[in-house]
Amino acid sequence: MKIMVAIKRVVDYAVKIRVKPDKSGVETKNVKMSMNPFCEIALEEALRVRESGLASEVVAVSIGPVKFTETLRTGLAMGADRAIHVEAPENIYPLTIAKILKALVDVEKPDLLFLGKQAIDNDQNQTGQMVAGLLKWPQGTFASKVVLDKEKQVATVDREVDGGIETLCLDLPAVITTDLRLNQPRYATLPNIMKAKSKPIKRFTLQDLNVEIKSDLEVVEVTEPPKRKSGVILSSVDELIDKLKNEARVI
Repeated sequence: MKIMVAIKRVVDYAVKIRVKPDKSGVETKNVKMSMNPFCEIALEEALRVRESGLASEVVAVSIGPVKFTETLRTGLAMGADRAIHVEAPENIYPLTIAKILKALVDVEKPDLLFLGKQAIDNDQNQTGQMVAGLLKWPQGTFASKVVLDKEKQVATVDREVDGGIETLCLDLPAVITTDLRLNQPRYATLPNIMKAKSKPIKRFTLQDLNVEIKSDLEVVEVTEPPKRKSGVILSSVDELIDKLKNEARVI
């Protein structure tokens, strides 16, 4: 069984986000970048499946400029067998990403495609669902538990929904997007970081995959959320009711 994992380079989760002065986007120059946390979880799950003997190879995939190979090296250091980099502009939208992933699946023929449920930079939560639709594969989103049966060629996925836990049984090949509670990603050790430098990264262009970049979306403006007003201490319940009624106008 071959598993493909899509990973994305994003601003590190611990960095304070700053909007560009022209409000065209988020400032990324001289900012620490790292692998999207949900993608780390997806890669960790793929590695655990391989280590259990149910898969023979884990392939990490990233789509973007040349600097995205740094994130692929991190994936290789975590334990991926090899990597694929598709050279593309940095800011492309989920449908285009899904089309690129579909083209890679047609080339690589994986049995399972793992993705993080969303990226923390745009929180769109669309790519996994879109690529499953394009491939016409079953999908299990927001996975909090994954159990594979290699003989029956099925994956049982527990997914978190508003009402609790929903359990799905998916015929392979399938697409699975991972949620926070699925696992705790490992840290790359120094020996594995050194080994990752010699692991292969195969490169594709959009022309190689016959994918055209086209978007119906345009970012008009990016703004910071309004600053929260300081709280006040009230002396009585009557004063609270008065403010809720006359100032907040919620009752």
